[in-house]
Amino acid sequence: MRLLISDHITNAYESLRSNRLRTFLTGLGITIGVASITTVLALSAGVSSVIHQQITALEGNIAVIRPLSTTSGDLTVQQTFTPSTLTEQDYQALMKNKDIKHIAPMMIVAGIPSKGDTKPAGTSVIASTPSLQDIAKLEVRDGQFLDDVTNQQTVVVGEQLSVDLFGTNQSVGQTLTVKGKRFTVIGVLKRSNDPINFSTVDFDKTAIIHLSAGKELAGKTAPLQQISLQATSAAKLQPALQAVDAELARLHHGDKDYTIISGRDIAASTSRLFQLIQGVSAVIASVSLLVGGIGIMNIMLVNVAERTREIGLRKAVGASNAHIIWQFLIESLIISLAGGIAGYVAGYVLAFIISTFLTFDPAFTWYIAGLAGALSLGVGVVFGIYPAVKASRKDPIESLRQYR
Repeated sequence: MRLLISDHITNAYESLRSNRLRTFLTGLGITIGVASITTVLALSAGVSSVIHQQITALEGNIAVIRPLSTTSGDLTVQQTFTPSTLTEQDYQALMKNKDIKHIAPMMIVAGIPSKGDTKPAGTSVIASTPSLQDIAKLEVRDGQFLDDVTNQQTVVVGEQLSVDLFGTNQSVGQTLTVKGKRFTVIGVLKRSNDPINFSTVDFDKTAIIHLSAGKELAGKTAPLQQISLQATSAAKLQPALQAVDAELARLHHGDKDYTIISGRDIAASTSRLFQLIQGVSAVIASVSLLVGGIGIMNIMLVNVAERTREIGLRKAVGASNAHIIWQFLIESLIISLAGGIAGYVAGYVLAFIISTFLTFDPAFTWYIAGLAGALSLGVGVVFGIYPAVKASRKDPIESLRQYR
């Protein structure tokens, strides 16, 4: 049996090799479909890997609390315009937990930092407390971070925001405006080149002000988009979160209108952009694989028609229907697998090209490789079985008579 399969593979290779262009074009649809899926999954896995590495580097004792959302768990500027279920009262109550080492509220201010007519795009303003520096491991390049004794009209800016606003990364002492209110720069953060992190804030392009200043800009209220906390140790994280959950449930009168995320779950929620790209890619891949599969079926039917006499000769000398099925099914699988392998490689090449414009690299996982292989095998079998069965049902006498 093993020798027979080897013969089938050899015959299939020679048959496909004799029609190289036709074989290449047939497998191209599979290549495109697998490549599109591989690219998006590799980039999505890269995002999750970056965040997971950050959580691991922070000793595994970090958690975030966010308003319960029916659309996304991500902290985005758009959430500024939706009601938040977390309040300053929640933050102050959780500060009393002895298992929590640092806790920092995060409020997105609906304003753009500006200097005269200069209003850099893609920037944001967040209001928080000095503990944010400890939890997010923010390094100050120049000046200092917010503390309890600095003036409430002070601000810390990311290095890129400093360059965009003032034309220099040494902007301590300069002033900027948020919603008509002036703030003095007391610190510039060290560039991190890390817009994707567990805080979901690009600190390179962010202005950080005191929570009390954020309340004034928001009309004396402090709707919080996130509360980040760090337990005293990894072992204390779960007991702390249980106490946090109980306290929030009490404050919210039993309404579970918040979500507590820790560990790998923080990395599980990717951005809406990647979710959208992944959905579009899945549709494109499905169409490409369908077209590729139809192409395989079409070419295999052509092969069956061209090799009718060969099929008759094989059956005349004792080949069974199963032998004929395997002969043509293996040809279909070779085309599909070759296209899948090419698509897998092309997908990662494309992912690495795209990553040169991003701040993270694609991730290699066995899941992506297994999915690419499974899709290739599935298409090869599904669209190759009909031509193979049709070939096996040919009458040997009629087949030999047809081409004399």
